[in-house]
Amino acid sequence: MLFTPINPMLPNMHMEAFDDPNYIFEPKWDGWRILLHKQGDRVEGFTRNGRIVTDRFPELREVASAIRAYSAVLDCEGICLRDGRSVFDDFQYRGRIQDPRRIHRAMQTHPVTFVAFDVLYTDRSHMNEPLLYRKQRLFDLVQSSHILTPTMFVDGAGIKMKRLTEQRNWEGIVAKRKDSLYIPDTRTTNWLKIKNWKEIDAVILGYRREPQFGLVVGLHFPTVRNKPVAVVEYGFKAEEKTAFLEVAKEIHTAKDRDVQWIAPVLCCKIQYLERTERHHLRTVAFRGFVPGKDPAECRWIS
Repeated sequence: MLFTPINPMLPNMHMEAFDDPNYIFEPKWDGWRILLHKQGDRVEGFTRNGRIVTDRFPELREVASAIRAYSAVLDCEGICLRDGRSVFDDFQYRGRIQDPRRIHRAMQTHPVTFVAFDVLYTDRSHMNEPLLYRKQRLFDLVQSSHILTPTMFVDGAGIKMKRLTEQRNWEGIVAKRKDSLYIPDTRTTNWLKIKNWKEIDAVILGYRREPQFGLVVGLHFPTVRNKPVAVVEYGFKAEEKTAFLEVAKEIHTAKDRDVQWIAPVLCCKIQYLERTERHHLRTVAFRGFVPGKDPAECRWIS
């Protein structure tokens, strides 16, 4: 198992927070899933796809002394904190840098933390032990620091934890059955991710009618304006769609096979659950038009 790629166990999506004494609830951190392998003074970081990224995170040299075992495999989230919240774009920036000089500078501008939430192995496999046993092993194993720390969790109180993450603008929570075993390369209903909806104002760039009506919306980035980030197909009232089509026909521009493009002068509010590494929004819904909004203010927020 040591220094061999492991496809981690993954949670299923769940929409609503809940309380249940059979579960613990953790914050959902917004970074990269990283599995840390340690033997003696050697530490390697593997992504969930099995790619070794140790050289991109020199901070891992400090991890060996923080793990109180000769050998270990820890399941972690690699994050960068900004104003008390994990920022996906910051960690992605760190993960993509390869030049040693830039990495050294980024250690100061984008310091990383590895938040550990499971232990898979020490002197033997622990994957067939119940989650609460593994949690206790993890807290006994890890000497918490700014580089490596066990994640917090609460017992049974998912609604309270969800409310806390909303107040702090975190990504959401993960609910885990206390008796769950660790099954690699599996998406399990024993673990449930419950994300916080996020809202943003976007520029309407165009629309399509097939296979169903949807708005193509975009945002401004530091180097790109009006970059499409989503097709919004849900949340419209019939009268909103009718009113939009009446206005849009006056500002048509180009048309391709699927999309009628319009002048980027209209804005709308959308909500979403996820964003990809390529800055696309997923699980998107329409919340309403934003009359009078300056399209130049519709910017991607890190």
